[in-house]
Amino acid sequence: MLNRKTFARMLCRRLYRPMRWMFLLCIVYMHVYAQVPPKWELRGAWIATVGNIDWPSKPGLPADRQKAEYVQLLDSLQHLGINAVFVQIRPAADAFYASSQEPWSYWLSGEQGKPPYPLYDPLQFMIEEAHKRGMEFHAWLNPYRAVFNIRTSKVAANHITRRSPQWFLAYGDKLYFNPGLPAVWHYLTGIIADVVRRYDVDGIHFDDYFYPYRIPGKEFPDQLTYATYGHGMTLDDWRRHNVDTVIEMIHDTIQAIKPWVKFGVSPFGVWRNQSRDPEGSQTYAGQTNYDDLYADVLKWLRKGWIDYVVPQLYWEFGFRAADYGVLLDWWARHTYGRALYIGMALYRVGGRGAWSDPDELPRQLLASRSYPQVQGQVYFSASVFYRNPLGFDDSLRHHFYRFPAIVPPMPWKDHIPPASPKLMMITPAEKGFTLWWENADTTNKVKSYVIYRFAADDAKPDFNDPRHIVAIVPDISSAEINHAMYHFTDTTAVADMNYAYAITALNRLHNESAPSAWLNVWPRSKFEYRLHENLYPLKNISMLDYRTPVPAHIPTSVNMNLWQSSSPSRKVPAFRRPWWRILIPWHKSGQ
Repeated sequence: MLNRKTFARMLCRRLYRPMRWMFLLCIVYMHVYAQVPPKWELRGAWIATVGNIDWPSKPGLPADRQKAEYVQLLDSLQHLGINAVFVQIRPAADAFYASSQEPWSYWLSGEQGKPPYPLYDPLQFMIEEAHKRGMEFHAWLNPYRAVFNIRTSKVAANHITRRSPQWFLAYGDKLYFNPGLPAVWHYLTGIIADVVRRYDVDGIHFDDYFYPYRIPGKEFPDQLTYATYGHGMTLDDWRRHNVDTVIEMIHDTIQAIKPWVKFGVSPFGVWRNQSRDPEGSQTYAGQTNYDDLYADVLKWLRKGWIDYVVPQLYWEFGFRAADYGVLLDWWARHTYGRALYIGMALYRVGGRGAWSDPDELPRQLLASRSYPQVQGQVYFSASVFYRNPLGFDDSLRHHFYRFPAIVPPMPWKDHIPPASPKLMMITPAEKGFTLWWENADTTNKVKSYVIYRFAADDAKPDFNDPRHIVAIVPDISSAEINHAMYHFTDTTAVADMNYAYAITALNRLHNESAPSAWLNVWPRSKFEYRLHENLYPLKNISMLDYRTPVPAHIPTSVNMNLWQSSSPSRKVPAFRRPWWRILIPWHKSGQ
């Protein structure tokens, strides 16, 4: 019979190994969550309008209500760290913008062809609100879907299906543009050209709907068109040729109008199964891009017809037909030098099986970051964030997106950075410090500024560490203001800390300038000075109201020499002497 000591010893031996592994796993888990997020990363969300999935909450709302809902949605996304939105502006050959070619959308006004009331241009409004928050705006259009439901949809008199009914084919309960008609190619290209020409979009975006997903036992009814235009190609090759032609035409059109506008596609997650093609993925999908939707996405990447791809990897780790890890690895090896973002199944979080595990989506995000080819994530869809499914919002806000990130540049479109801004001075605010700077770039391409803050004694400042980014401040000025200073108030600064600040400029495609000269801010407690309203501007300035002519905030009677690093031109009382100084720019100091 075992005595107590022997029993305790045997118990400890049996528990030691599993406890050790649990301890090591905890350390690894804590280390992963403590990792610093990347400085360069696209963090996007799809905002679906079809069926009022995300916005507006229902059709026919008054314009003010629509605007308020959209602003609330953007504010919530900004709070999470999202820096790009993909907004569906053309769900079924109808428009969420003022168009002479297609009618107003039913999901906007409650009746296709009826404008919002009071009248406004939703697309213009949505772009401006996104840019105010430093977010990219990608206009998401569905190219081929024309009538969402043949039985229930009420089509406006000026809808393209009424003007050119010969262009359309019925399949299932929907009406589609016939992709094999050259007239359709030119019409779709014209729609894109109109949007790019008239609106300040950052990107044009297509999702996975090209040829429709197969309906068992029904063939897409384009045989007559194939007989006319097939020209000896197989049916499958001809269908892929039709989609290829539209993609190439749209790419060329965007390049001709605004070459900085990005063009991207969010395809179904499986290009092709390896059982059909050695280059395919080790998956067993029932339908694929290449064989069923006739979307040869790899060809578009190789040819440079698209700038980015967002495969919809909406499956979990271990799913036999389409394992997330297998597909992530496959897409990372097939980017052909273009940007790869991962489409994330936010809508599945909290569901059955693996999706009931709160760590499933965080593990997918971390896995995507382990590949240098992956430059970000896009979540479907935006309104799901309101529910904070299994605490995922908290994981983003406190861990994965806890520091600001810059959308990665696209060097094949533009690789030239703007000139460095000139950080002129720092003044005390009611809370924190206000930075004042000038734009030194003469190309008019600067779109935002990155505010960096370091410890004043940091000998080797790391501008690649996002922990030093205080804010990314968008340039939202609609008019050029001569001799204007930009300004931003850092309300997170602690009064008794030594800081060094520097600023960089970003152009439209997020090429970053060299840092400005940097300024030191010394703790207030070390100086005896007084704040005089006539000397220091004390107003706490909002991020969204930072570009104003200098005289509006700095009295003209103030001698600006008081803020220079050199000795002032006149004797200044001790309590008014400058409490910061200009040092050598980081990029010229040899650090």
